[in-house]
Amino acid sequence: MTDATRLTAAAAAARIRAGELEAGELWEAYRARAAADELNAFTWVSDAAEPPAVAPDAPLGGVPVAVKDLFCTEGVPSQAGSRILEDYRPPYTATSVERLVAAGAPLLAKTNQDEFAMGSSTENSGYGPTLNPWDTTRVPGGSSGGSAAAVAAGTAPWAIGTDTGGSIRQPASLCGIVGLKPTYGAISRYGMIAFASSLDQAGPFTRDVTDAALLLQAMAGPDPCDSTALGLPEPVALPQRTDLRGVRLGVPEELTGEGIEPGVLAAFEATLDRARELGAEVEPCRLPHSPQGIAAYYLIAPAECSSNLARYDGVRYGQRVDASDLLHMYTETRDRFFGAEVKRRIMLGTYALSSGYYDAYYGRAQKVRTLIAQDFKDAWARFDFIAAPTSPGVAFELGAKADDPLAMYLNDFCTVPMSLAGIPAISLPCGLGEGMPVGFQLAGPAFSENALLDASHALERAIGFDSAPWRAEAGDGRSEAGA
Repeated sequence: MTDATRLTAAAAAARIRAGELEAGELWEAYRARAAADELNAFTWVSDAAEPPAVAPDAPLGGVPVAVKDLFCTEGVPSQAGSRILEDYRPPYTATSVERLVAAGAPLLAKTNQDEFAMGSSTENSGYGPTLNPWDTTRVPGGSSGGSAAAVAAGTAPWAIGTDTGGSIRQPASLCGIVGLKPTYGAISRYGMIAFASSLDQAGPFTRDVTDAALLLQAMAGPDPCDSTALGLPEPVALPQRTDLRGVRLGVPEELTGEGIEPGVLAAFEATLDRARELGAEVEPCRLPHSPQGIAAYYLIAPAECSSNLARYDGVRYGQRVDASDLLHMYTETRDRFFGAEVKRRIMLGTYALSSGYYDAYYGRAQKVRTLIAQDFKDAWARFDFIAAPTSPGVAFELGAKADDPLAMYLNDFCTVPMSLAGIPAISLPCGLGEGMPVGFQLAGPAFSENALLDASHALERAIGFDSAPWRAEAGDGRSEAGA
């Protein structure tokens, strides 16, 4: 039989339900691959020889899932990529993870990430950087780089991460897989170790759009433990569309001009041509306040993180430095166990919220956020979706931007506007630039996930990108993977 790890998750689940594949066989195959990982994609891998029993009709069919380190999982290390939470084992499980397990996706592993989701390269992890499976001298993106690398490398069939300013879409782009950021509030944040509460949103990493729909289907919904979790207005359907007739795509000048690498722009333009061939109407549009998105985001997110991370003081949980008095215990614990980027953002956020500066910085950033959201609302009067590159460039070399925070922050230039507006967006692999994957981003109105997945499915079929470089190990498996 063909190696089961070459199947998409949907195809593997179908075979398990049909009795053609044993769930235990699939579990052991992935567990062995994850245990042998050389990309530092995981912070913990299950040592269970057999997966938990799964109901025969479970929607996710017994296909195991990898979960970003910041999702609380009962009795399993949940460290948010930080040394201050080293070996922290929560007494409860995040709602989104509980729902995946209940739907038939046993927990395979926890994935590496930038500390507290602060970064665009996974180089800020307290447990070392993750490597890109396409080229191990390069970063996989971040902050959910471990999840993206694991799916791209075939060490996990699918995974989940979180997106605050692009932390699902950008690593999906750099690793050549599908990454979906749902509408803010579609999925419960309960049990997610917080970075910026008004922006954080969970979402899937998958090999194709159908798998993304399956994970979203299982995770979405309201939650009494999270007052911001609204769910979706209609059930998530598996995408079926094969053309784009009648679809209007807007291409914002602000996100496709200066700063976009030539190889990325060429792949993006080629994908727009495919969209036209499928029947889409493609026209330029304006999102005039999008260029201010990065500045607004890097005031709002650090401000919220400075509040959220105040709880890590060595008193209730996590690491502690013994000191002569309480104040020194606080300061020395945070100094020793927080990384440089986390300290930088706490300081930025505290300054932005300080007396005398609140209105000048944080207050003004919130006004820009409102203007960006209004730009998108205006665009929906003319267009069904907005199309843009996911990342301005392809994966860069490890260490290349580590000493230049501004250059690192600009990796999120094309993704931050959608996060600030709270709308859904998806990244699809659309080709190569410099031999590395390029992502094509589609964004839609709030709660338009079904339409967004349908359009992405049609485009994905037309592009025909093989999202798994590791298949070269055993020959081309595209026909099986697309089954």
